[in-house]
Amino acid sequence: MQTDLGNRGSWIRFGIIEVAWAKRSLDRRLAFSTSTGPIRIQLVMTLEEKLGNLPLQPGVYLFRDAGATVVYVGKAGSLRSRVRSYFAGSREAHARTDALVHVVADVETIVVDNQREALALENNLIKQYKPKFNVLLRDDKTYPYIKYTAYEKYPRVYVTRRLKKDGSIYFGPYFPASLAYRIVHLIHKWFKVPSCTVDLLRVHPRPCLQYHIHRCLGPCVVGLTTDDRFAQAARDVKMFLEGRRHDLLTSLEDRMKQASSGEMYEEAASLRDLIRTLKDIDERQKMASAEGDDTDVLAWYAEPPLVAVNLFHLRRGRVVDRREFYWEDQQIFEPQEFVPALLKQIYLDSTYQPRFLHVPLDFEDREPLEQILSERSGRRVEILTPQRGQKRALLELVEKNARNSFEQRFRIMKPKAAAIAEALETALGLPGTPHRIECFDVSHIQGADTVASLVVWENGKLKKADYRKFIIQSVAGVDDFASIREAVERRFRRLRDEKKPFPDLLLIDGGLGQLHAAAQALDALEIINQPLAAIAKKEEIIYVYGQEQNPIVLERHSPLLHLIQQIRDETHRFAVTFHRQRRAARHRKNALVDIPGVGEHTAKKLLRHFGSVAKVRTAEIADLEGVINRTQARRVFDYLRSGDATAPPQ
Repeated sequence: MQTDLGNRGSWIRFGIIEVAWAKRSLDRRLAFSTSTGPIRIQLVMTLEEKLGNLPLQPGVYLFRDAGATVVYVGKAGSLRSRVRSYFAGSREAHARTDALVHVVADVETIVVDNQREALALENNLIKQYKPKFNVLLRDDKTYPYIKYTAYEKYPRVYVTRRLKKDGSIYFGPYFPASLAYRIVHLIHKWFKVPSCTVDLLRVHPRPCLQYHIHRCLGPCVVGLTTDDRFAQAARDVKMFLEGRRHDLLTSLEDRMKQASSGEMYEEAASLRDLIRTLKDIDERQKMASAEGDDTDVLAWYAEPPLVAVNLFHLRRGRVVDRREFYWEDQQIFEPQEFVPALLKQIYLDSTYQPRFLHVPLDFEDREPLEQILSERSGRRVEILTPQRGQKRALLELVEKNARNSFEQRFRIMKPKAAAIAEALETALGLPGTPHRIECFDVSHIQGADTVASLVVWENGKLKKADYRKFIIQSVAGVDDFASIREAVERRFRRLRDEKKPFPDLLLIDGGLGQLHAAAQALDALEIINQPLAAIAKKEEIIYVYGQEQNPIVLERHSPLLHLIQQIRDETHRFAVTFHRQRRAARHRKNALVDIPGVGEHTAKKLLRHFGSVAKVRTAEIADLEGVINRTQARRVFDYLRSGDATAPPQ
């Protein structure tokens, strides 16, 4: 007997007869083939027959449509009972189940030993297939980690939201998100280990601003520091992030004494101040640790298909941050399915679980989910539904905030500019809240009359007084990258020479090519640590320089995306308008300057008096003589009336 297992079915050979057992068909039929091989009898099992032969053990089931696409993934303590309940006539009908059942053409099952394994497998398969009928987590923000680039000769620290297997060490996540930025700021201030994107192995002629304000040791410039000193600072940072405060304090105290003995009093004073800072941090953490257990509180507000969820994080008894989730396509909102699906996607892959999870209702998978979260965290994790007292009051507060989030997102209540700016800082990983954004775009027609525009957004509104226009001079033909490079370089050279502040964010209208062109312009001016991003027009994907492999995709209802689109669209409008003005001016000028004996000065006089070339063309000779001399008037009159001149646009 031979078998050939595959997605389409299995062929089983008994002597000269091959039987095909097809897996994904609802119809029973018999097919014969007598061409060259043996007779093949194709037996097709109906879906109803499959439902009757499902296993009774716990496991995961996958519903597929007629195209073999997974449309739903679920788990069950008994696969046969759960899957058959979808198709039983006694089941209470509702729109979502009916819609799912109508598209199901096949069911596959995976048997596991217990419900905890089924729960973990279900979560992995949902992330793998992203079925349309499952609740899919769509998060406006993830919490950041601090990335320590241990693989580099000169390790650096970054705030990041994505974990990669690149040899770096990651610490976190940090609640609230601003805590990660505050820690990195402290590292810059006291340890002077940078977060820049400069190639530190390449020799640079002079250091950046971060060195001059004592936020970096300057390893990119020869003579500013030594390899041993930077390595020591990097080791201190690693101990600090690992929480080895006692070892770090001991090392710092020994070095402070050595510096004092060697009469290096400035260095000793700096180490003394750092020791005081670290001890102060330890004291505050000891006080906070006694104030309560870590708790997360989840609640929602729904008007299907729209759903808004709020998740509050309480750390040591205090609300430190909240997360917001939104759905636009939940046709039927079933809390008994929605809550466990959301909790599994949030916490099963998280590196940290709180001690308590408070939710508005109990659900079927609560106990196995508690068990698997407890195993992963190394301590008991409880999922509770408070009914009274302070905990219930907090749950109601989260529900109120969920409704408010729903109103802001789906009722088009415009958030305040300050709130949007803070959210933009978090979403793009900026070093600070952006108060001023400058955006560039390029406009041309097949390389002709190429211009660039600069639009400024400042403190919540467009600042038209600071708009700038650039006539691209060094680029011939179609080259958007070179045009962006020239415009950015001219702009930032002037800001540098005039000692004016740089924008908090430089935004480029375009994709990765335009982003890297702008980065090259800044690099040519030796300007580093300038926050830089680009937004691609069609996909509305945001690329942040230094994080190009992790593009940011914001939801289409996100106020952040609306802000960036507003700035981008205004820049495009300004560039196109300037380009049209330049092109029209060139046509008008050419139509008159091409006349023999008529120069630019004479052409301007005529246009200023008559308003357009069309009116100059219809003017009588006497009218022309009233503006220019008789000889020039005759030449203009004869030329325009002869038909040799190309008719200009109106």
